Amino acid sequence: MYPLNLPEEELKHKVAADFFSPNPQSEIIKLDKEQKALLKSLDSTQILGQIDFCISYNAKTLFQPINFLWAEAKKGNKSDIIESFIQLILTIGKEKTYENNLPPIFLGAFDCEKIAFIPYHELDSIFTQNDFNWNVPPSKHDTKEFKTLYALAKELLESKKLQFSFKSDYKELQSFIQANFTLNNENIAKIPITKNNFTTIYQKWLTSVAPSIGIDWNLAKNAGILDADFYLADLLSSENQSLLDKLFVVLKQTHYEFNKTTTFMGTQQKDTASFNDNQKAHTAFWNLYERPPKEEYWSYIIDRRDLLVPSDIRERKGAFFTPQIWVGKARSYLEKALGENYQSEYYIWDLAAGTGNLLTNLTESHRLYASTLDKADVEIMQELSSENALHLLPKHIFQFDFLNDEFFDKPCDKHATNGGGGGVDSKCSHCVESKLPKSLQEILKNDEKRKKLIIFINPPYAETATKRVNEKNRKNKVGVSFTETRLDYSNEIGIATKELFAQFMIRIYKEINGCILAQFSTLKIVQGPNFAKFRNVFKANFLKGFIAPADTFDNVKGQFPIGFTIWDTGVYKKITKIKTQIFNEVGSMIGTKAFHSYTESTFITDWYRQYHTRKISDENLGAIGLYGSDFQHNNFIRITNPNQHPNRWTFIAPNNLIPTSIYFSVRHCIKATWINDRDQFLAPNKKWEKDTEFHSDCLAFMLFHGQNRITSKEGINHFIPFSEKDIDAAEAFKSHFMQDFLQGKIKQDSKSADSKSLFNDELESTFIPTKPLEFSDEAKEVLQAGKEFFKHYHEQAKDKENYNPNAALYDIKAHFQGFNDKGKMNPPQKADDEAYKEKLGILNYALKNLAKKIEVKVYEYEFLLE
Repeated sequence: MYPLNLPEEELKHKVAADFFSPNPQSEIIKLDKEQKALLKSLDSTQILGQIDFCISYNAKTLFQPINFLWAEAKKGNKSDIIESFIQLILTIGKEKTYENNLPPIFLGAFDCEKIAFIPYHELDSIFTQNDFNWNVPPSKHDTKEFKTLYALAKELLESKKLQFSFKSDYKELQSFIQANFTLNNENIAKIPITKNNFTTIYQKWLTSVAPSIGIDWNLAKNAGILDADFYLADLLSSENQSLLDKLFVVLKQTHYEFNKTTTFMGTQQKDTASFNDNQKAHTAFWNLYERPPKEEYWSYIIDRRDLLVPSDIRERKGAFFTPQIWVGKARSYLEKALGENYQSEYYIWDLAAGTGNLLTNLTESHRLYASTLDKADVEIMQELSSENALHLLPKHIFQFDFLNDEFFDKPCDKHATNGGGGGVDSKCSHCVESKLPKSLQEILKNDEKRKKLIIFINPPYAETATKRVNEKNRKNKVGVSFTETRLDYSNEIGIATKELFAQFMIRIYKEINGCILAQFSTLKIVQGPNFAKFRNVFKANFLKGFIAPADTFDNVKGQFPIGFTIWDTGVYKKITKIKTQIFNEVGSMIGTKAFHSYTESTFITDWYRQYHTRKISDENLGAIGLYGSDFQHNNFIRITNPNQHPNRWTFIAPNNLIPTSIYFSVRHCIKATWINDRDQFLAPNKKWEKDTEFHSDCLAFMLFHGQNRITSKEGINHFIPFSEKDIDAAEAFKSHFMQDFLQGKIKQDSKSADSKSLFNDELESTFIPTKPLEFSDEAKEVLQAGKEFFKHYHEQAKDKENYNPNAALYDIKAHFQGFNDKGKMNPPQKADDEAYKEKLGILNYALKNLAKKIEVKVYEYEFLLE
């Protein structure tokens, strides 16, 4: 054990010297000559990027080092070893250290008291996550990304890590290092391929060897053969006869051969692919790396072929892993909805199975079915089943394109007659034989058995490109959702067919009606406006469900909910509302949430449209952006100068100032979260019209909210709610409109002639106030805090050259906070004026309290549904 006050840099030096050097500098470990020789291959520690501690082997015979250990170091003894591993993982992922360096055998973490190791390959699934946001500070343990990784990897790290105490386990640690941190051949000339580095070497192979192979890659991909199959052929080659049945492609010295009877070109002989450079690139590449790998790695490499599949192919096939935390929750909800004996009473078919992780731990093998697009995934599931990791029968695992293939055998006219037996003849070119097992076909045909069929899936979330994406991305997406299912049902469900998961749902509903559908998906099926036609067709009884953060799923980014929902498709019921439980990123239940279909609703943007004006006028005070009616669009709802109006906008004038402030405040008084992200703001009931305090509160809230981007640099600032005397201004304002409006001093005839009244003619006198507005106590606090905020600026700036008596809220913030090199305003913490930061804090606190008061009215007046 090292002194607890030892600085981190000195700790790293001592650990390196004491445990990873042939000449230990500490009395903790004594090494004999043989042990020193074993450690001779280790290079001294180095810092690799932001990684604290690295052990590698450099040799003149190798073109790059072999890495043994990348580790995170912490001083003292209070560090959480799991948190240290997560910080290290974030460091590696952020810098993509594995792209230019061969991954190590182990990752590690240590402090003054302990050290722990975990084999790098155990974390392959972590590093190969698609669309995970790695660009966060690894040392900040309170970020969403850190917490997500912690929840994802904690159980794995705890179960796989090897931990030693420097004091009590030093002999065991010594033996561990001697056994694992040495090379058998110090004169090694090639980099050995292991389960730790085979994915990294594959990336290098893609750029060096793949272009030299003479093949039409598009034809190959259409047949389910990928460049990864050629890489595996190189690794394991035809010399390993025991592996031939597991390879799609084999290497025959100077060319590749497709290990299939019927090829993707439609012929019966085995097709071949040669090199277009006389095999020069291939030879040069494999002069650097040792192949084949040791036999102990063969099975692992084949089983983890999925790690080599490009992300766009994985997206098309839906080959993403559902986190086990949600798989377990889903099974418990199936039990709650269907009874504790559901496994023995129902058939279960995962028709987008990938490698079958939804079906792990389900035990009734004769009642389980798994299908997937990728033949390699079929092989993996069959291998897992043979090892009892999956409990499926071999014939119940099959390749099937659910969105394109036929469910049932289709005999030709000849064989459909009694004389032909009524079945298909596999030798008949006119008969069509379904890929579904006969037993599953019988279940689909039988009304009663279909009622006992659970479709248990996590379908892909890919979507056809929209006009807002560039042409390159659109081409990548076109093949994603143009399927037979889309062609069959696009007229019925409209734009929803752009989404793959909707195509799965509609074919299940229309062609396997009566089954139980248990699926992971977004909640667009319930609340999405683009799914209105879908909901007119898909009418099923919601049984149970939960939601979880989307970014805890592989290949999903963004702050919105993914739902696991269970539907009885045999019960005809229109979707109007469902209620689910909420789980956070670590699987703790934090409440319940209702989702509404909004089928009969009018959205807030439609309600506000009656107060729009686009007439250019001297009375225009500003402009406001008008975007989608849900929370995810709230960041676009801001007020600007009239000449800065955004693409979707209306002018703010005296006669629509109150409804504008209501529209603005309703959108911003409640914070957007992953839970409410797709909730829709609606047209309110009539009760809001006579609530003048609500009107005034919304106006006060809008005046001082951060999305008030009015600036005097772009025109006259009409949004100062104070007099010059109130805030000690040194010069007169160019506009006194807002203070006059608050005092009821704006003449009625100042309204634009083309404007529509806020209320009916009888109530029109309240549209532009004729007497001072009345504010709630919370709004008065905002006004008082705002006055002190403005006053501080004028006191501080009025004697300076850049003093601006007409400064708006945004101008004052810019004055104190400044802008960065990209023209973005710095955060308040960057301000040098402590009094400014204090007054801004008071203002924001008052705004927060006012927001809570307005929030109550938002639900009371049904701008949002509870």
